[in-house]
Amino acid sequence: TIRPVRRSYYDPSSAPGKGVVWEWENDSGSWTPYDMDVGITIQRAYEKQHPWVDLSAIGFCYVIDFATMGQINRQTQRKRRVRRRLDMVYPLVSGTLPKSQSWPTSPGAAAAPPVPACACPQCLLVMSVKATVSATGPGTATLQPRKAAPVPPAAPKAPVLAPGSKAPDSVATARGSLKPLAAQGGRRQAASTPALSLASSTASPPGTGSSKASRPGLSTLNRSHLQRLAIAQSRVLIASGVPTVPVKNLTGSSPVNPALAGITGILMSAAGLPVCLTRPPKLVLHPPPVSKSEIQSIPGISHTCRKTTKKQAKKGKTPEEVLKKYLQKVRHPPDEDCTICMERLSAPSGYKGPQPAVKPDLVGKLIKCGHVFHLHCLVAMYNNGNKDGSLQCPTCKTIYGVKTGTQPPGKMEYHIIPHALPGHSDCKTIRIIYNIPPGVQGPEHPNPGRSFTARGFPRHCYLPDSEKGRKVLKLLLVAWDRRLIFAIGTSSTTGESDTVIWNEIHHKTEFGSNLTGHGYPDINYLDNVLAELAAQGITEESLAQEKD
Repeated sequence: TIRPVRRSYYDPSSAPGKGVVWEWENDSGSWTPYDMDVGITIQRAYEKQHPWVDLSAIGFCYVIDFATMGQINRQTQRKRRVRRRLDMVYPLVSGTLPKSQSWPTSPGAAAAPPVPACACPQCLLVMSVKATVSATGPGTATLQPRKAAPVPPAAPKAPVLAPGSKAPDSVATARGSLKPLAAQGGRRQAASTPALSLASSTASPPGTGSSKASRPGLSTLNRSHLQRLAIAQSRVLIASGVPTVPVKNLTGSSPVNPALAGITGILMSAAGLPVCLTRPPKLVLHPPPVSKSEIQSIPGISHTCRKTTKKQAKKGKTPEEVLKKYLQKVRHPPDEDCTICMERLSAPSGYKGPQPAVKPDLVGKLIKCGHVFHLHCLVAMYNNGNKDGSLQCPTCKTIYGVKTGTQPPGKMEYHIIPHALPGHSDCKTIRIIYNIPPGVQGPEHPNPGRSFTARGFPRHCYLPDSEKGRKVLKLLLVAWDRRLIFAIGTSSTTGESDTVIWNEIHHKTEFGSNLTGHGYPDINYLDNVLAELAAQGITEESLAQEKD
């Protein structure tokens, strides 16, 4: 499949011109860049020192708060973290902006008048490849270094090649001896940028005569020829000090893989980015095989497996009786809004749903945090929740009672394996295996009676077998018992609804690398997950409560 490509031009003072990238944190904990136009809008407001920017003007219902570096959904009020990162600056284009072009061109494009050609080495590289593809005769593709040539005052017209015609020497057969770039002093890097040229002889090694052997055409190059082209270009760029850019699938089982890597390099070169094809770091999701005799139980933790049961409903307590433990009545309400119904506390509750058996004008204050609400609103909020005897302040998220979740039934296994995680070479590894089967949603789930899926199970997660790692495991066991690890909802990665998803407690699922952001080394992970557990009401005090 061949698809057209294009490149866009931006003002040098904009975000891409300065190398600024704005990103938002997705549900899996990794960072996703905003679209270019959105990033430019955010950066413009940031530079003007605005406290926030509303993206509804460009079609997105989000507000970016620069004080907290958060993205707020105006409809759901959900908040995500955002960050500003410096990346490579886009290359500058001098003179007038070139006319937008795409390759391959449409059938009618050949009749259009030629546009001025860019004299940069990357564009010459693309021109030579286009000439090679257009020449369907028995020409050969050779890798030739190019000597620096003075740039003419006016850019020459781009030659139009008819099928089967020979390319002009200025484009397709530029030659030069291969010299180390370090010896060329202040010469431009473009002096030795390799180009694919259309010629009837192959490149000669330095210091030797021309070879009579010929290579096959570009369309018939096999795996070894394509690899030699990529490696030769990489060596020249490495010698010039160009930073390497990993391209996946450079060496694969199919000859298509190196061809795709080469095409990627050409497209990046056309965008003005220096390219060096290298092998990327390898993704290591799982540890080496471990025998049963090597698996050990974790000291201080009984058993190696735990199952969840269905929620045990607390009987005999009405919502009013539950809330009475956490509230004290307020006779003289303060002159402020109830943050649930947004009506004044001195006025009756504005809740319009099913009416609870509480007067709408009564006001109560939560005993820990001191926030004030209509009792009518708090009862309605409790009835719309999990009804587990706990309450969470909608303003500050303080938890009253023991918070439980809606995780479906499953099994959690945990043990020690004799391998070390990156960044934790001084200890072994705790492996956690979660397994939840598909089933039918219960009354506490979003769609009772409808079936739900469970993708990607069993899921393997890893912790260092250190003192803090064991502490995290103990708290995760509490979270598992309280059904807070997973939930049923819509997947942020696949968009599938009615499926098992993670529930705001991040896990490391990558054993020997950190390419996805879910692996090691990560020096802040244990502290971060302890904070996430605390936000769910799970702390060291919870361990004592579980024993009681």
